[in-house]
Amino acid sequence: MTAHKTTSQRGKRGTGRRLRFSAAAAYRHLREADPVVGALIDEHGPYQPRPSGDPYAELVRSVMYQQLAGAAAAAILGRLNALHGDSERIPTAKELLSTSDALFRGAGVSRQKTSYLRDLAEHVMEGRLKFDEIEQLSDEEVIERLTAVKGVGEWTAHMFLMFQLGRPDVLPVGDLGVRNGMKAAYRLRKPVTPERATKIGAQWAPYRSVGSWYMWQVVSTKPPG
Repeated sequence: MTAHKTTSQRGKRGTGRRLRFSAAAAYRHLREADPVVGALIDEHGPYQPRPSGDPYAELVRSVMYQQLAGAAAAAILGRLNALHGDSERIPTAKELLSTSDALFRGAGVSRQKTSYLRDLAEHVMEGRLKFDEIEQLSDEEVIERLTAVKGVGEWTAHMFLMFQLGRPDVLPVGDLGVRNGMKAAYRLRKPVTPERATKIGAQWAPYRSVGSWYMWQVVSTKPPG
């Protein structure tokens, strides 16, 4: 799954909130560790993403936008929201669980997406996924909690960590946009495998999220945040 195919809906959602790490320290480290990324910082300017204020809503959006063009997903999500009184407000977990199959279908939500949304709502209602506690968890624990939800894979968990929780050291090697950016930035002849991407990104730690974002800029894909 790639950022430019599934996450353009986020645009600049969450901008204006403070980064949870020092951008200056990230730039300093990346310039010293990797001149290629240092040049990209100069070319593309500051790291833009900021953490979201509503992790639950962003996760619902992530599920809804999977495998759909942005405009189509936005229309479906708007209809789903409107079922609960406001086309701009994401339904609560309780509201999602109370939505019938017929209503989901009428809004244009597929049977598979319906099952994903219900499973997410059940995790929230049963306390298996607590968004008010998730920021205290390690990256690995967040991934474990999120991927226990149907329809939420490692890629979605990585995007959530980077762009909703503002974690600085995430390397989404499963993202084709990041790997294509590496191929272009380092002028490599062969496609970059996840294994090669791991090695390239190792030098960026503890700011691999920032390095990854600049890889998206290289190939002009639109990352989340």
